[in-house]
Amino acid sequence: MTNYNEYSPLVLAYVGDAVFELYVRKMLTNIGNAQVDKLHKTATSYVNAAAQCDSFKKIEHKLTEFEMCIYKRGRNAKSTVPKNADMIQYRVATGLEALIGYIYLTGDIKRLDEIMSLIGVK
Repeated sequence: MTNYNEYSPLVLAYVGDAVFELYVRKMLTNIGNAQVDKLHKTATSYVNAAAQCDSFKKIEHKLTEFEMCIYKRGRNAKSTVPKNADMIQYRVATGLEALIGYIYLTGDIKRLDEIMSLIGVK
């Protein structure tokens, strides 16, 4: 059995970024068929530091103490902030991605679905 608690928070965020985007893409394609460039533009409105920072605010009060610890590990991880991102928003987004990555890797898809639903990505 893999111990994901020992994984680097940036590795968890790396996985969480992909999972978050996949949920967004699935939601958008469930709405209906559309041009790929329009899908991409809409997806980027969900998958960016500012939007993910807002998303975290929607779920913060619903997280367990352990989930908050995972989030904080990701938020506090040392990483390079892109030039187009606000540092605080980027750190919060990284924490959210780390949490999502952790939950996904542990296989708790029910909890992942709950969190994504609270965010508004269904």
